[in-house]
Parts: sequence; structure tokens; C-alpha cells
Amino acid sequence: MPQLFKIGSYHVYFWANENEPLEPVHVHVSQGVPNPGATKVWITKRGKCVLSHNHSHIPDNVLRNLISVIEARSEAIVEAWRSFFGEVRYFC
Repeated sequence: MPQLFKIGSYHVYFWANENEPLEPVHVHVSQGVPNPGATKVWITKRGKCVLSHNHSHIPDNVLRNLISVIEARSEAIVEAWRSFFGEVRYFC
């Protein structure tokens, strides 16, 4: 599980096994220990974020701030994804 970075107590990461065929580029966000029920955020071609689901139940105001940071770092996230998986596809 490549951890990309932390924002306060929140981990931003992707799983080493992101399904077959490979899912579009996205990250998971959870507070504390990464877990399978984490919030999922898609990264678009334009570097914006689309919330897939908030299964971690992150409060809306905190989630908005987290998404802003993820968008600001989207280029590095996409490069980490490409480096790890060897390809990048986008949700939209």
C-alpha cells in the first residue's frame, strides 16, 4: 500500500492491488490506520477531484480541505500512480 502523504491525522494512499483491469487513478483517505472502507477520491485529467464515496465519514468541512490539498498535489499523485502501476487511466 503506497502511502502518498499525510494531512494532519489523515493518510492519503492507494492500494497495491487496484483491481483487474486497473481502475482509473484515485486515492483513498482515512484517519489513522488505512483501511478497506476508506473514503475514495477520483483524480480527473484536469487534476480535479471527484468524490466516489465517503465511507470514512469524514466531516464535510474537513473533506473539502482534504480534497483541496489532493487537487494541489494531483500531478504528483498521478506520477506516483504511473510509477507504481505503469499506466494511468482517468475517471473523466
